[in-house]
Amino acid sequence: MKLWAIFSSGLWRNNAIFKLVLGMCPTLAVTTSAMNGLGMGLATTSVLLCSNMAVSALRTLIPAKVRIPAFIVIIATFVTVVQLLMEAYAFELYQALGIFIPLIVVNCLILGRAEAFASRQPLWASAADGAGMGLGFTLALVMLGGVRELLGAGSLFGLQMTGAGFHPMLLMILPPGAFLALGFLLAAINGWKNRKRSISER
Repeated sequence: MKLWAIFSSGLWRNNAIFKLVLGMCPTLAVTTSAMNGLGMGLATTSVLLCSNMAVSALRTLIPAKVRIPAFIVIIATFVTVVQLLMEAYAFELYQALGIFIPLIVVNCLILGRAEAFASRQPLWASAADGAGMGLGFTLALVMLGGVRELLGAGSLFGLQMTGAGFHPMLLMILPPGAFLALGFLLAAINGWKNRKRSISER
């Protein structure tokens, strides 16, 4: 399989949130703003890329009976590195994301890609898969966070986007707003796909 096909598949066709519906805990919890979504997405992408490459490189050395514990140790190592780097260089974002940074360890997306792809594929294919799935996850988090921030606060990435007459929907930056925004986004994407399919079948 070509590297570009692997990479682009994770971006949209097999998007972790909009298609596979994986990693819902951070998706719903941290996307109160587009910046939070971007920060969590890039942190997850870094861990996913590095852990995929490490698992692929070590796949012939890890005994089958202990592969899951070994994968978790590898993932936890990279999560710790990312957490310390964020604490040192992006402290405000680190505080905003809070407990959800160490919880990247148990994100089913990362362990799932290690088990289903990286443990069976060569290094560069695993790197392409990790980058594509991670950036697709980031894209979805930014979209969801942007919708919630825009409707709930009238801003985008902290910049005010609405006029004085705008009345923010505070519900959108509260936990129920995450479910509503995600539901509407999924409905819009599926509706667009169905319409595109019906046009192509005519």
